[in-house]
Amino acid sequence: MSDLLSSPSAEIFNRFINTPLDGLLDGQTANPPEAKCLALFQRCATEVPAYRQFLAARQIDPATINTYPAFQTLPLMDKSNYLRVYPLPERCFGGSLLGADRIAVSSGSTGQPTFWPRSADYELEVAVRFEQVFHDSFRAHERSTLAIVCFALGNWVGGLFTTSCCWHLARKGYPLLVAAPGNNKAEIFRIVRELAPHFQQTVLLGYPPFVKDVLDAGIAEGIDWAAYHPKLVFAGEVFSEEWRGLVGQRTGSASPCFDSASLYGTADGGVLGNETPFSTAIRRWLSAHPEAARELFGESRLPTLVQYDPNSRFFEVHDGTLVVSGENSVPLLRYHIADKGGLLGYEAMWEFLRARGMQSLADLGLDAGFQARHLPFVYVFGRADFTVSYYGANIYPENVTVGLEQPELSHWASGKFVLETAETAEGDKVLHIAVELLPNITPDEAMKPLIAAAIRTQLLRLNSEFANYTPVERQLPQISLHLFADPGYFPLGVKHRYTRG
Repeated sequence: MSDLLSSPSAEIFNRFINTPLDGLLDGQTANPPEAKCLALFQRCATEVPAYRQFLAARQIDPATINTYPAFQTLPLMDKSNYLRVYPLPERCFGGSLLGADRIAVSSGSTGQPTFWPRSADYELEVAVRFEQVFHDSFRAHERSTLAIVCFALGNWVGGLFTTSCCWHLARKGYPLLVAAPGNNKAEIFRIVRELAPHFQQTVLLGYPPFVKDVLDAGIAEGIDWAAYHPKLVFAGEVFSEEWRGLVGQRTGSASPCFDSASLYGTADGGVLGNETPFSTAIRRWLSAHPEAARELFGESRLPTLVQYDPNSRFFEVHDGTLVVSGENSVPLLRYHIADKGGLLGYEAMWEFLRARGMQSLADLGLDAGFQARHLPFVYVFGRADFTVSYYGANIYPENVTVGLEQPELSHWASGKFVLETAETAEGDKVLHIAVELLPNITPDEAMKPLIAAAIRTQLLRLNSEFANYTPVERQLPQISLHLFADPGYFPLGVKHRYTRG
């Protein structure tokens, strides 16, 4: 037993439990993150067999990578050149799965899952992101809190990962009770009715469209959400500030910057960053000043904007997409996560704001007593690899292609389509698929339900995230039919894109 108590895991756990949040975040200024990346590289070059082979195949001598500029010359790793090339154990420290104690799964574009072994040691680092939200936004260290995990349970990364991180906060001393009904609305409502009256606030954690579904269905069943002082934690999708306001109306929110927070997370890297009251206030201001948002982000659409700890997850930008390095059971070094986005330093953000008249937190609508953390920003538009996110599930064009290739449809459809998510006037998310018909085929309303059903069948068969994340009543896609070479979706003479942001 004494060996267990003195093990690295025990030391890491004790540090998390006994160190206040301020102390856990101090490291990002005390230790240069570039030095930590170099140290992680040197460790991986020695202890991770797959990474040694990855370097050797590219004739890279690890001894020459001894400065941060040298680190920046390392090749990017991704699923095609690393994860699918080397066996899972060889991608772990020591070439073994024995250092991990849990597994997460993400769906691949062909339905082939990717497995991500994890350990509690690395989970505790991610738990700090949850602590930031619960402490800085929700003041959960001062208020009794019921946390209801509405992510799908099972091996998919959202549900159990979130539940475990919330348990760590409770163990740390937060007056927090964690319930994990998953994406079962009836069970969520039962928990709310029975338990929420006994707490000062209730936190719902889930994918944005599902949380809204829960709120709307709860209202229909007579739940007075405002009576439970709800807070919301989102992940997996970009949403508008108008949508945040719409959801806030359901919950009786009076402080949008403190009543909800979005996490930026991936199955491969864990939670990479989180919204803070400061980042939310900035985003709300940018939403009202689209010309400033275009200048800052280079696009008219508004990305997710979060703050991150570069000593936990270190970001770089490559051709307008994000690259991350971080320590996990499967460590990531310059891993291309295929999310379109960029980075901004804390001071650079303030320079931008001051140039536009924002001189203080009060100018952004935050209380003068609020202290913003001096953490850098990462902004994320979403996937850059032809996927769309729907209820937190990555939907791949390949999955839809199989549906359209069914014999009963192939004599109507050309095989081209555009996959996109849309929002109804009520703020509900729908999966829309624009389908191109063959030449000389006239659109017929009777085709739509047949196409929708075939695509849903293949999505359920091929994409486990879709099957487990998306509520049954939201699984049938909305179909629109278009004549061959419709210029709005299928113009001739240009490369076709199967997704639309």
